Amino acid sequence: MAALKANCRKVMCIGRNYADHITELNNTRPKNPFFFLKPPSSILPPPHTNTPIHIPHNVTVHFEIELGLVIGKPAKHLRIPSSLQDDDATAQALQYVKSYFLGIDLTGRNVQEAAKQARLPWTIAKGFDTFLPISDEIPMEKIPDPHDARIWLEVNGVRKQDDNTNLMLFRIPRILKDISRVMTLEEGDLVLTGTPKGVGPIVAGDRVTAGIEVGGKEIEEGRIEIGVEDAPEGGYDFAKL
Repeated sequence: MAALKANCRKVMCIGRNYADHITELNNTRPKNPFFFLKPPSSILPPPHTNTPIHIPHNVTVHFEIELGLVIGKPAKHLRIPSSLQDDDATAQALQYVKSYFLGIDLTGRNVQEAAKQARLPWTIAKGFDTFLPISDEIPMEKIPDPHDARIWLEVNGVRKQDDNTNLMLFRIPRILKDISRVMTLEEGDLVLTGTPKGVGPIVAGDRVTAGIEVGGKEIEEGRIEIGVEDAPEGGYDFAKL
């Protein structure tokens, strides 16, 4: 999975793609897919035995579990007719996907809120090193329908997020189509498809576990187990800005 990080030029993230998550953060439901970037340097590939999440000083970090796509070939100005049935549209879109993965999109929530209030970009809130732990690569055949998979996350053994990807407001064909109209999706790029409800904080000493299930069976490659530590001294400190 280190190869996924090495081959990735950009990480595209879809925001506000689950209705209950929009509600819990008191956000507005978008009319079109809303996306933003995370830097490839934020990717934390497995194995996670000795590679914990780092909590920057005075930053409130929230977890967000997401189904991810690994782009397999360039996608530019995709033309997937809206008149197609969902299955046909999905099949067309998945021609550009090599594999899946599970990712934890970490957010510095207080950093993000401060940036929003100042009407500034919130790249910092999403871009810290270690802010995207990912699972092993999941072969396409293990998720026959990406819009029917259960994704979940636990903190210290307590289930925090647990929902089906069928709750996505914008499905994969629309996601890839809209991104490709703005910037070319290149081979090796990663796309995160949004998080369901239940996001919340983690702190140093926590243990985070996440997984994905299809047909009631967990996919082994999608398992994430990772610790949380304070970031080393001398780095970013939100309180000192």
